[in-house]
Amino acid sequence: MSLIASDNRRVVIGLGNTGLSIARYFTRQGLSFALADSRDIPPGLEEFRREFPGVELTLGEFSEDQFLSATELVISPGISLAEPAIAAAKSQGVHVSGDIEWFCREAKAPLVAITGSNGKSTVTTLVGEMAACEGRRVAVGGNLGTPALDLLDDSVELYVLELSSFQLERCASVGAEVATVLNVSEDHLDHHGSLINYHQAKHRIFRECKQVVINRDDALSTPLVPDDVVKWSFGLGRSDFRAFGLMEKEGEQYLALAREPLLPVAAMKIVGSHNISNALAALALGSAIGLAMPAMLTALCEFKGLPHRCEFVAEIGRVRYYNDSKGTNVGAAVSALRGLAGSGKVVLIAGGIGKGADFTPLMNAAADSARAAVFIGEMAPKMLELLAGRIPAAICDTLLSAVNAAANYAVDGDVVLLSPACASFDMFKNYEHRGEVFSDAVKSLARGVSV
Repeated sequence: MSLIASDNRRVVIGLGNTGLSIARYFTRQGLSFALADSRDIPPGLEEFRREFPGVELTLGEFSEDQFLSATELVISPGISLAEPAIAAAKSQGVHVSGDIEWFCREAKAPLVAITGSNGKSTVTTLVGEMAACEGRRVAVGGNLGTPALDLLDDSVELYVLELSSFQLERCASVGAEVATVLNVSEDHLDHHGSLINYHQAKHRIFRECKQVVINRDDALSTPLVPDDVVKWSFGLGRSDFRAFGLMEKEGEQYLALAREPLLPVAAMKIVGSHNISNALAALALGSAIGLAMPAMLTALCEFKGLPHRCEFVAEIGRVRYYNDSKGTNVGAAVSALRGLAGSGKVVLIAGGIGKGADFTPLMNAAADSARAAVFIGEMAPKMLELLAGRIPAAICDTLLSAVNAAANYAVDGDVVLLSPACASFDMFKNYEHRGEVFSDAVKSLARGVSV
C-alpha cells in the first residue's frame, strides 16, 4: 500500500457520489487533493478518472500509516471514523471533516437543516416544495438526492438539506437558519456504538443555529440551545403560539397553529399519523424561514409522498398494499405500522440486516396493531422469536413469497405493509430495489398472476 504523497496535504476518502462532489468542489476552488478508497473498484471510479486524470488516486485496503502526512481528511459519509487508518491520523492531529462542513463554509443563502431517524426525506422534500410553490429559488439535497456541494450556486435563495448522523459527526458547525431533529430512535448502532452516541451525532445539527423546531411528541428531539434561539414546535396534540398541532372543527381533524385551523387532514394525499406529524414539521420549518402559509398549504395538498415511503401500490379485493421499503430502522417501521393501523388491521412484512437494533418495540407494535406478520432476510428468525406467537407469523425465503403469504393472511379492509425495519443488502441492491420487487409482486397479484 503506497502512502499518500506529502505534497497532497488534503485527502478525500471514499468515492461514490459524495466523493465526486468533493472532488469537483476542490477543483473549482483550485485546491489540491488526493483521493483514496479501500475498495478496488469503487462506484464512480471511471467518472473520477475521466474528470480528474491528474489527481493521485489510491485504491485498496488502507494501511495505518497511510494518511499520517495529510493535514486534513475529508471523509465521505459511508466511511467509519473508527477505521484504523483514519483513527491513527486523527491521533496525530490530522483534521477530519466531511462535505457538509465545506458546504456550510461556502453557502451564502440561509439553510434549513433537517435530520431525524424517520421522516427526514419526506419533510426535506416537503419544505423544498413549499419554498418552490412560493417562487423561491431553492436547492434541495444533502443525504437526499444531490450531494450538498453540487448544490452550491450564488443564485440560490434557500438551501434545504437532509443530513445524516454520519454527515453530522464530521461537521464542526452547521450554522443553519433553522434546524430540527425530527425524532430519535435506534438506528445505525453498528456504526455509532450506542443510542447516546447516535443522539449526540444527530444533535450536532443545532450548533450555531438561529432557530430550532422541536417535536413535542419526542423528548429526544429537544436541543440544548441558548435562550435567545427562537423555538418552534410541532406535535399531534393541541396547537399554540409557534406550536403546530391538531384541532377538531365540525367533526373534522385540522392541521392548526395557535388554535386556528389551517387545513383539513383529509385534504392531504399522504396518509397516516406519521405523515400528519411530517406535515406539521414542514409547516413549522417553513414558517421559521418566512414562507407564506397559502403557498405551504397548496404544496401540502399537492404532495403525493416519496417513492418507497408508505407509497400506495394497489388495492386488491379491498386489501390495500403499501411500499415502505425506505423504512430501514425500527422507529420508521413502528411509525408506519401505527400510522396505517387506524384504517384497518395490518399484515406486516419486515426483515433484512438488523444494524444492531433491538426489534422488541416493533414486535410489540405488531402484536397490538397487526393481524399477522411475515419475515424475510437475516433477521427473520430473531423477529419471529421476539413475536413469540402473539399473532400469526411466518418466515419466507423471498419477498415474492412473502407477498403471497401476506395476501393469504389479509381480509377485506386490511393493509399489507412492507416496512422492513432493516437494511436491504442481504437480499437486494438497495432499499429502492427491494421496494420495486415488492411493487412488482403486488401488481402481479392484482393481475391474478401467482407470485
